[in-house]
Amino acid sequence: MQEVYCSHRALEGDEKFSLIRTISVAFGAIGGTSFRGADLTYANFSKALLKSTNFTNIWERGAQGKRRKCETLLDWVRWQDAQKLDRARVGNSILSTPAARELLVTPNGYKKSYVNVKLRTANLDSVNLEQADLTWADLSCATLRHANLKDANLSESLVLHADLTGAYLTGACLEAWNIDSQTILDQVDCQYVYLLRNQQERRPSSGNFAPGEFTKLFQEVLSTVDLIFRNGIDWKAFLAAFKQVQVENEDTLLEIQSIENKGDGVVVVRVNVPLDADKNKIHGEFNKRYKALESRHRVELKAKEREITIYREQSADMLGVITSLANRPINIQAIAMNDSTDKSQNFKTDGNFNINATNSIVNLRDISGDVTNTINQLQQSNTPDASQLAEWLKQLQSAVETAEELQPDDKAEALEQVGALAKAGQNLQDGTLKKLANTAAKIIKGTVTNLPDTAKLAEACSKLFPLITKALGLPF
Repeated sequence: MQEVYCSHRALEGDEKFSLIRTISVAFGAIGGTSFRGADLTYANFSKALLKSTNFTNIWERGAQGKRRKCETLLDWVRWQDAQKLDRARVGNSILSTPAARELLVTPNGYKKSYVNVKLRTANLDSVNLEQADLTWADLSCATLRHANLKDANLSESLVLHADLTGAYLTGACLEAWNIDSQTILDQVDCQYVYLLRNQQERRPSSGNFAPGEFTKLFQEVLSTVDLIFRNGIDWKAFLAAFKQVQVENEDTLLEIQSIENKGDGVVVVRVNVPLDADKNKIHGEFNKRYKALESRHRVELKAKEREITIYREQSADMLGVITSLANRPINIQAIAMNDSTDKSQNFKTDGNFNINATNSIVNLRDISGDVTNTINQLQQSNTPDASQLAEWLKQLQSAVETAEELQPDDKAEALEQVGALAKAGQNLQDGTLKKLANTAAKIIKGTVTNLPDTAKLAEACSKLFPLITKALGLPF
């Protein structure tokens, strides 16, 4: 009975019994029709009985007796209503995945999941994928002409070189889907789409697309990569990751186009890329580096929080000692205190017994001093309107330094960006400095977007930013 059960589960496609199924199908295919190594591109196996058929690759002797692999090509094959395809030998083709095989045969994927399923070069013309989940699916080079993708989730799917001529896409989620200049979007039937999951960021915001508007919109998107952050941005990690990707893709011009706060912690950074750039590679490299840096920063932040807690406890103890000493009779002339053997924290007191750490975790004083020097150099330069620009930057610097809503690390990052703006103001003709200033302005703006509108820094930026960016010739 156990043997019968195992055989049944294997033929039903249970992954636990995949080895048994592979062996069984291999034995069953002996003597059946073999297409090993054949080019079956565009072949039509609709309603064909394919039990025991062999579609696997074959090794043969080539020139000089060397073995070479002849692949069975199954690109854009029509499988609709094929029978017993699950009993055929299909090797590592897209037919090896039960979900893909069923979709190609039925062809009905209504409300079904194809998360991370490989459907590369599949013939999906006129298939029903309404409300299907195609997150991370590989649809590269597939043909989906007149396919029903209404309300489908295509988040982060690969749709490179795919043909969606006449496809129905109303209500589909297209968050970070990957298309390229070879993706065909002609005659797409679409009233509206969503650019973020859970039906967020509707396009158009109201009403419906006019004929041809959808295609025009996404042809423009081909020159950008969207970096989406769902829980805010660690700007320090972002900047480091972005610089790494720029260095590793030095032949590809990467520029930040915009930073948008979508609410609920969702921030979208849109990056301009050349049309021929490998967007999937750039997106993947950035995400990998950003996640690694963000994780490391979280560990460092926890360590810093522990240090701050210890410092506060030490400060409270020290304040108690000082208060006790202050309340003693005035005839005490001097009190000697031995130096602590731990030199990591030194404390000084002023006349009001305020305690300051001379070795703070983020030395904002040094950074602020550097920014002040850079602004002073700008004020003394011969750049047009240098004095006025320097005054605006001083006001922005002061707003950042006094912003109670920012953590020390965020203040340090924002101050460094103010310094970059001041540096660019000294030479408005320097293209490199201008690019750095453009990035600095976007980072500051991105930091402010996470603050409430009533925050003093937000109010200061809304007033100063248009003046500063206009003086520097930045596109804001």
